[in-house]
Amino acid sequence: MFTQMASEMRDENQENVQPGKNGAALGAAGGRVVLGVLQNNRVARVQPQRSSRQQQPQQVLGLQGINDENYGKAAAGKAGSKQPAFTIHVDEPDGASRKRPTALKKNASQENLLELTSAVTSLGQRRPLAPIPIECSMDVSFGASCATLQCLALDSPMVLDMSIAHEGEDKPVNANEVPDYAADIHAYIREMEIKCKPKAGYMKKQPDITNNMRAILVDWLVEVGEEYKLQNETLYLAVNYIDRFLSSMSVLRGKLQLVGTAAMLLASKFEEIYPPEVAEFVYITDDTYTKKQVLKMEHLVLKVLSFDLAAPTIQQFFTQYFMHQHVSPKVESLCMYLGELSLIDADPFLKYLPSVLASAAFVLANYTLSCVPWTEPLVQLTGYTFQDLKPCIVDLHRTFIGAATHQQQSVREKYKSAKYHAVSLIDPPETFTLF
Repeated sequence: MFTQMASEMRDENQENVQPGKNGAALGAAGGRVVLGVLQNNRVARVQPQRSSRQQQPQQVLGLQGINDENYGKAAAGKAGSKQPAFTIHVDEPDGASRKRPTALKKNASQENLLELTSAVTSLGQRRPLAPIPIECSMDVSFGASCATLQCLALDSPMVLDMSIAHEGEDKPVNANEVPDYAADIHAYIREMEIKCKPKAGYMKKQPDITNNMRAILVDWLVEVGEEYKLQNETLYLAVNYIDRFLSSMSVLRGKLQLVGTAAMLLASKFEEIYPPEVAEFVYITDDTYTKKQVLKMEHLVLKVLSFDLAAPTIQQFFTQYFMHQHVSPKVESLCMYLGELSLIDADPFLKYLPSVLASAAFVLANYTLSCVPWTEPLVQLTGYTFQDLKPCIVDLHRTFIGAATHQQQSVREKYKSAKYHAVSLIDPPETFTLF
């Protein structure tokens, strides 16, 4: 099946439209922040310009550095037919007439007409039923007016205890805070993270893309998430979909951004209440791809992933760890910063499970801000001792130190904001004395 899918992707690659020349953004259609052509593992960014595409100028993100496959080709897209590609056919019940009657038959008797007139007239004379005078068992107040809730018998199963409606009104409900099922939830996501783990060395089998190109793509997705105010969980899911897809499919560099766009679209549909529309995802690629291409790639990603989209992420394990050991909001933000830093580089972090990465980030953040070690309750919850986490902590600590000089800076810029307590500006510890 994957051979056929790869063939479809190669054929479809000829439809790619690459605007502009020399890797620059298209000026006439509206300037966008587009990454330049890859040269010696470096990317040149084009300064943002005002976009005339929308009424309000908006900074739009593009990824052109990894889309140099069709560089210099003319646009091949043509206007589609006005006839819709799909129409919905509604089956009528057996014996139903195909034509809706618009008037009474001419040969209807005068008697039938009189009966119909009488029935229609009687409908306009009906009055609402009067309330049944039964004593009320409960009063409910709605603002300034007081309405009596009638007709509720005390032995009725439909009687609601309105006192519980206001107990947790100010406190958000957390689905993980279920003591009776907490252990089962943790055991389940630990099992699923193994099933949904991508292959660590898949990049060695990719003929046309590299780890540096993947880093550029993930860095761009971080900017997309910030542009459209998406949840952090959406970003983690999108990167998981990309890595699992690339573990099974060979992709040309001209299609890598299309894979990332389709993965972000799927993750948004899965996680967001109001996901961006397909047209928005086409727009942020600088119209490199069409709606049809994005939707076809979305379908291909779903088939390769076998529709398994509920993948456990680092963010989910953070939620459970924060419940078992309460930490300050600044420590939580530093944990999330370290977790997103691990998304950028496939090597060495793809070989670690999300639960291990979350545990290592938790240890490193706690040590950096409060010098608190890996506690015994978390050892019992996760089954990981400090020695088990040591290799991952070393890799994450090295990434923490080198974040300021890394080529991709979107994660660091994101966590400079006051929303995340500017944790990316914290100096990492030079040594880790707990070893």
